[in-house]
Amino acid sequence: MSEMKITHQSVHDYIAAKKRGDRATTDRIVREVGERFATRTTDGSEAAQLLHASMHVTFGEDQ
Repeated sequence: MSEMKITHQSVHDYIAAKKRGDRATTDRIVREVGERFATRTTDGSEAAQLLHASMHVTFGEDQ
C-alpha cells in the first residue's frame, strides 16, 4: 500500500479483511465508518484512511 499512516483500528481491520477476501467484514466496516462520518462522531480522518485503503489494497491478495 502506498504511504499513509493508518491510525484507526477499523482501517487496520478493513485492510486485513480485504486482503483475506472477507467481503462481509469489509462491507460492515465501510457501513460503520460511513455512519460515524455521517453523524460527525469522527473527524473525517477515519473515512479518509478507509478510502485510501480501499484504493490501494487488493481484494483477496493473501489468498
